[in-house]
Formats: sequence, C-alpha cells, structure tokens
Amino acid sequence: MELQRLCLSGVCSKNLISSFHYGRRVSMMLREVEDLLKPNGDFKAVAAEVVVTGCVVEERPLQPVIFGQETMLERAWKHLMDDETAIMGLYGMGGVGKTTLLTQINNKFREAVDGFQIVIWVVVSSDLRVEKIQDDIAKKLGLRGEEWDMKEEIDKVTDIHAKLKNKKFVLLLDDIWTKIDLTEIGVPFPTKENGCKVVFTTRSKEVCGRMGVDDPMEVQCLTDNEAWDLFKRKVGPLTLKSYPSIPEQARKVTRKCCGLPLALNVIGETMSCKRTIQEWDLAVQVLNSYAADFSGMEDRILPILKYSYDNLKSEHIKSCFQYCSLFPEDYLIEKEKLIDYWICEGFISEKEDRERRVNQGYDIIGTLVRSCLLLEEEDNKSKVKLHDVVREMSLWISSDFGENREKCIVRAGVGLCEVPKVEKWSAVEKMSLMINKIEEVSGSPNFSKLTTLFLQENMPLASISGEFFKCMPKLVVLDLSENLGLNRLPEEISELNSLKYLDLSRTMILRLPVGLWKLKKLVHLYLEGMRDLLSMDGISKLSSLRTLKLLGCKQLRFDKSCKELVLLKHLEVLTIEIKSKLVLEKLFFSHMGRRCVEKVVIKGTWQESFGFLNFPTILRSLKGSCFLSLSSVAIKDCGVKDLKWLLFAPNLIHLTLVNLLQLEEVVSIEEADEMQVQGVVLFGKLETLLMSDLPEVKSIYGTPLPFPCLREMDIEQCPKLGKLPLSSKSVAEVERFVIIYRSADWIERVNWEDEATRLRFLPSRRMVLQSLKDSPAIPDDEKYSVRKLSPDTAAHYNFTNK
Repeated sequence: MELQRLCLSGVCSKNLISSFHYGRRVSMMLREVEDLLKPNGDFKAVAAEVVVTGCVVEERPLQPVIFGQETMLERAWKHLMDDETAIMGLYGMGGVGKTTLLTQINNKFREAVDGFQIVIWVVVSSDLRVEKIQDDIAKKLGLRGEEWDMKEEIDKVTDIHAKLKNKKFVLLLDDIWTKIDLTEIGVPFPTKENGCKVVFTTRSKEVCGRMGVDDPMEVQCLTDNEAWDLFKRKVGPLTLKSYPSIPEQARKVTRKCCGLPLALNVIGETMSCKRTIQEWDLAVQVLNSYAADFSGMEDRILPILKYSYDNLKSEHIKSCFQYCSLFPEDYLIEKEKLIDYWICEGFISEKEDRERRVNQGYDIIGTLVRSCLLLEEEDNKSKVKLHDVVREMSLWISSDFGENREKCIVRAGVGLCEVPKVEKWSAVEKMSLMINKIEEVSGSPNFSKLTTLFLQENMPLASISGEFFKCMPKLVVLDLSENLGLNRLPEEISELNSLKYLDLSRTMILRLPVGLWKLKKLVHLYLEGMRDLLSMDGISKLSSLRTLKLLGCKQLRFDKSCKELVLLKHLEVLTIEIKSKLVLEKLFFSHMGRRCVEKVVIKGTWQESFGFLNFPTILRSLKGSCFLSLSSVAIKDCGVKDLKWLLFAPNLIHLTLVNLLQLEEVVSIEEADEMQVQGVVLFGKLETLLMSDLPEVKSIYGTPLPFPCLREMDIEQCPKLGKLPLSSKSVAEVERFVIIYRSADWIERVNWEDEATRLRFLPSRRMVLQSLKDSPAIPDDEKYSVRKLSPDTAAHYNFTNK
C-alpha cells in the first residue's frame, strides 16, 4: 500500500507530508531492531507462546480389524483417564499385542476432550539411549534442527522441560526394558495436579515396579475363540474351504499358537496359500516335532521372543529358563522340584544353606515370571509353565539355533513307544522322554555328556536294562517317577557315580537295589507313594543325602530303619507317614526330626492309635520355635486330646485333622499362655485348614486370630464347632478366601464374632454336597482329585492320602 503512494518508480512521493511520517516510522523501527540485537535485547513480545486450541496427536496406522482387545482397550482407557493415574504400565510377553494396544490408545486421543494439548510417541527398545528419546520428543515439539543437534545433553533437558512444563501432555513409550528417568530426559513428572500422563509398554513386570507402577495391566494372549477368528481371517475363506478336513487341521495349528497374536499372524499368512490337505498335514507335523523348521519361525517369531531371553541378567538364569523346556507343552512344573533340579545341575550353588538355595531358586522363578518367560497360574502358585511358543524358542536356543539338535533331545508327551534313535549319543546333554508309552529301556548308549534324563510317567514301562546305565558318567538327575509298571531297578545303577537326584516316586519297586547305597553323591531321593516298598535298610550309607521323601510308603513302619534315619547328618528335608508311637517319639520328636520334617502324616491303626498323643516332656523346656521346617501336617484316626505342639510350628501352611474322636479344641488360649512361645503368630502362614469327623471339637482357638495367608477352611462333621476364630479383620484377601461346608444347618448355627464379621464372610461360604469321606481324598488310594476344591488344596490332599 505504501509503495502505491510513491511516484517516479517509488523514488518520490505524491504527498510530502505522508512521506515524512512514513520515513519517521521506518527510522524508529530500525532503531528498535538495533536495540533488540544488543546483548540485553528484550524478545518477550516476539517469543510469546501460540495458544493451542486442540490436541496435537498423529494418528498411527493399525490393522483393519483388531481381535480380542476391545475389552482390554476399554479397561486401559478407563484406568488411564482416572485422575489418580499419572503413569500406566502395560506388560506382557513378546508378540502379545502391547504395541497394538498402545497404538489404539494413541489414536483414541484424537477424540479425547480432556484438555490434552499434545501426544508424543517414542519407541525405546532394548538399547536405551537417552539422546535418542530426547531427539524424538524434540522433533514432536519442533525443536529439531542444526542448532538442536549441536546442543549438550543438559541443554536439551532444559529445552524439553521448558516446552512441556506448561502443557498438558501425554507421553507414550513403547517397548522399554529398564527404568526410564523422566527428569534425565527433561520431561516434567506427571501428577494429578498437572494432569499429564505417561503410558509405557514392557515385557517385564519388574520394570513396571521400577517405574512406580504398582498395578500394571497385563496384556494377555487371545482366548481360543479370538485366536480362531484371527487365524481364519489371516488364512482366508478360500483356503479353509479348499478341502473338507483343512479346518480341522487349521484348528490344530491355531492351538499350537496358544493365543499369541504374533504367531497367529505369521503362521496364518504362511498358510493362506496352502490349499492341499498334505500341506496342512505337514504343517501340523512340523509344529509338533521341531517348530523352528516352520516357515517364518526362525526369522519372524522366535527372534522377537528371544529379546526377552537376551535381557536376562546372567547365564545361570538363562540356563534355568532353558531347563524348563524339558517338560511337555502346558505341563505344570512344581517349583520346589524345579529348584532341586537346578541345584543338582549347578545353576544354583550348593555351598549355601538350604534356605538360601531355595530362596535363590524362587528369586530366579520370580525373575522369569516377571519377564513373561514363565507363566504362573492365578489359583496355583506352587507351579509354573511355559507358553507353547516360548517353549519352542527355548528349545531353539538349546539346540544352538538349530545347528546342534542332538544336544537337547526333548520328545516329551508325544506318544513314543520306544527310545528314539540318536545318531550321536555322545552329543546329548539332556534328554526328556517323559509322559510317553515306552515299555522297555535297553541298549548301552554312550551318554558321555548326559546330565539330566527324564523318563517319568511312561505308564507301560516295566524294565530298564543294567547295560543302559553303564556309560553315564555325568548324569546328575534321573527321574523315573510315576512308572506304575516298574517293579525293579538293576544293580548297575551303582555305575551312576555323579548322580545327585533320583526320583522313584509312585513306582511298584519292592526292594531298593543294593547298588543304590553306593551313590555317595546322592543328595535328593524321592520315594513318595511307593506303597509296596518293604525296607529302607542301608539308607544311612547315603552320606550326602539332604532330601528324603517317604510319604505314602505304606509298607514301611520305620521300626528298624528309624535309627538309620537319625544317622543322616546332612539331612535337611524329610517327608514321612508315621503309624507307630515309637517312631513318633524316636524320630519325629528327635532333634533331627524337629529340624528336618517338612510334611508328616500321623495316622493311627487298629493296633495302635497313639493314645492321647501326649506332648513330649522335652518340648516343655524349649523356648521359641522348633519345627521350623514343618509346612504340612495331617493327623488321622488317633485318640488325640493334645495338639499344643502345633504352637512350635510357625511355618505351618496346611493342616488336616480327620477322625479325631476325643479332640475338643485344636489349640487353647491357656495352652498358648502356658507354653509361652515368644514371637510366634499362631497359624500365621496357614493357607488351608481341613477338619472332618471331629465330633467333640468346640473350638479351633478361643479368640479371633489374624490369618494373613488363609485361603480355605473346609469343615465337615464338626457338629459342636459353634464359633470360628475369625473377626472382620482376620483374612487379608477375603475375596480369595472360601469356607467350604456340607451342612446348611451347621453354617446357620455358627456364632460369628459380630455382625461385621458375618457380613464380611458371607460371600466366602460355599456348600459342597460331596463328602470328604466319600471322595477319593480321604481313602488310602494312590492319588485323588476333588474338582470342586482349589488346585492347592487338592495338592495337599494328595500328599496326605498318597
């Protein structure tokens, strides 16, 4: 406009007065620019923030259809939008869909009306670099450029903080493997007051804790129906309809993926063009034998899962993880046995005392569970298992990524009828042939490197030749348990000079071979449920023995071998069934018994019912606890009046009382005061209390007790039991607690401490029609299963009734 007022090509003005004013304004502006260029120039007005009126969020691409995450997304979003949530963690195994869920959360912010100004997405990965995270955030904030690249890290921290401190932001961190210090990056810490949010994904629950998230959300595998829907979509209808039996094989392939979206997607894409039944049959065969051979496994699935393995802290923990793949698919592995295997293999030092060794084992299991490499079932904390695809990854690693497949022979649960042929026996380090149909083990293979051999649960197995054990110089673990057809062992077992662990539980062996007593390195001997075993004579020769499990050895009365058991100076764990008053006094209440007995069944017989099972005089002089190892006690068919010795078992987890016709009170307040047990919380670790046929019992304890661990109380035929030792504060997690009973009349007569107590335990009551006496739990059979009770309680019944 000003140029239009000039003439002579803009040299002169048509209006001299306006020209004068214009020139003066130009002159003033030039002086202002000069002032601003000085060191103390004021740029406040120039640098004013632009007011953002909407949320700046970049929509990220997603698959057209997402299976099985609708509910998860809704729950995650609701939790994130809670005012109390500032940081939210999403954890789960590799390939389970964490990034997909985070992407959905990112895109959902495009519709959010909660005043958020900016959403920032950063991929972190295992090689954490603060500078890379800063650069990604800076790019989103418009700070990138040559000047930014030249800045020191501390200056970048300042710049990011200055940009974000007055913004209501959301920071999404995908795939973190260790704690990220937000202040180190420059990100203001999210609080309820500033309304900012941080959401991250990780494979480690431990990282969630380090990030300050106590209640992280687990991203779980798809259900069977969701997995099938996803797989069908990937394969396509034309392929599924191309042959009548393809859908049946497709379902088998789907089950092998075990709900893992990564595997379902990759394998589904691979099979989408396979339209002959032979191709599908081959796919099932490959996935059942060595899944790493399947197309896409070695390059698109297993390496992604392997990142979790690579992130484990030590080689010992990695070895412990690989050991878990010796078990079949979906097999529930007992934690305590697994730890014993690890100790014998040398993954955990034997130099430490038992408590420290076991604690280290549980710490390793915890590490693997938190890393989503092992799975722990919600209702059975005593066992763990491997996800099928993670198991395939472990086997792949154990075979040196397919280069040395004979290093670890795992053919567990696949229906074998004979020992498989191996080209090079001397290369085998571990072999698992458990849960098969092998009838006979023979031959003399050269197992020069073999350290673990699993042959348990081969039901037809009737014989093992002596020659088979001739060349196993390094074997430390031999498990032959659950072979009901096996009635003898060859004397050549004495050739196993390195053997530390031997499990013969629930076999039909009558007599242990003399050669067994020559195993001077044997540490763990499992003989539970060997109901035909007649003698333990010679047991004292096993000078290194630390664990001896004898529950369910029905023919053993220990009258002769009791003295030998006491001579086992290094024994740390003993499980035993006692039917003799002599054994009770000489073994159970001996110094060795008080130190070592972990599980005991005390059972009367027609010939001897132990009278009153009086409390031994020796315990009256003791101060403090003495049965520190005792975790499970079952007392049956005895004329018991006195159970105050339970005051000296502070670590008791399971207590079963059956058919004690004279018992009136489990523990009385007077007895507790009389014994003056210092620092002991009665039943402080008790998880299950099972009481049946106690006609005179009026009380468990006279006043309410704290039961911080109690999960189950099972009451049957206790007609005079009118009050339970419960108050409204007794059980910590009442939602996981259950009172099982079989008489509606009895529960209605219970006199609760107060109305608050009655109301608190009202949802916990569960009536079960099946009687304990009529169920397989109580009779003296081999095993039992009460489906209406919890797995942990069922496991306890197993031990008390084997």
